Amino acid sequence: MPQFWWVNHNQTARQEIDGQYLWSPKTESNGARSVFYNNMRRAAPGDLVMSFFDQAIRYVGRVAEFAFTAPKPAEFKETGSYWNQEGWLLPVFWTPLVPPVRPKALIEVLGPHLPAKYSPINPSSGSGNQKAYLASVSPRVFQTIVDGATFDGAALARGGANSLTFEVVNELLENAVERRIKEDLTLEDTVKKSVIQARRGQGKFRANVETIEHSCRLTGITNSALLIASHIKPWRLCTSAQERLDGMNGLLLTPDADHLFDRGFISFEDGGEVLISPRVDKADLRRLGFEQLVMQSFGFSEAPVVWRTEAFTQPQQSYLAQHRADVFVG
Repeated sequence: MPQFWWVNHNQTARQEIDGQYLWSPKTESNGARSVFYNNMRRAAPGDLVMSFFDQAIRYVGRVAEFAFTAPKPAEFKETGSYWNQEGWLLPVFWTPLVPPVRPKALIEVLGPHLPAKYSPINPSSGSGNQKAYLASVSPRVFQTIVDGATFDGAALARGGANSLTFEVVNELLENAVERRIKEDLTLEDTVKKSVIQARRGQGKFRANVETIEHSCRLTGITNSALLIASHIKPWRLCTSAQERLDGMNGLLLTPDADHLFDRGFISFEDGGEVLISPRVDKADLRRLGFEQLVMQSFGFSEAPVVWRTEAFTQPQQSYLAQHRADVFVG
């Protein structure tokens, strides 16, 4: 069953609707955690979102991907100048709600069904709550809002309707990083070349990884022709050439394992325990041949209690901590 969400985005609605996404910082400006920002990571593909701005619900959206780390969108310009520059980007396919629905007009019916805590609007007045961004709401709230209006449900049901995928955004972000590297006058040309090759897991970065790692951490495969040199802290999120070339910031993984790791469906504890996202489809893992992951996820008695690999070195542990915080879909 899908979850239902309500987003208050008066400041950034036009950019987010036009761009087919939601974006939030990871924390408040003082570093405090926010339930409304944490909800960006709780949203899952297929969930439905109601867009609230200018005192009305004007769009309904379908979440297309899990949220992932991305910089503050350039199109925000000076909006939210106090926000952190790194946050969560959640791809959403939006379709208009016709006519727009004003919650204040329905507040007597709507109010009793709003969340007792972390509500997007005041249950008495219908005004948006300060600091509320992405809020979880019940199916009853969603149905109450859309009952007297229409939206293109068929378009929302088509999963491929949204072109803003992780792969598309990642490519755009990495292209921007690569342009900055090429323009960086502080880097020698040989370093620039190595750093750019590292984007594809090639060159000096791969050689550095191969001095540390000798097989796929998930499958045990040792044939180098079947292995990808994958960054633990994503290439686009690294802050220096040193991080992008550091062999400690890499693993050798088969293509399927690399994709699972890159999208945050698996990660690793420092001691080598394999972490499996509770939101990855177990049937898909089985189809990929990762039967042991499926058995571990369900806790079958015939499976090992924990699937683990060798413990990681201290430098690798530092990068893995960032992967678990910024990439792993928990």
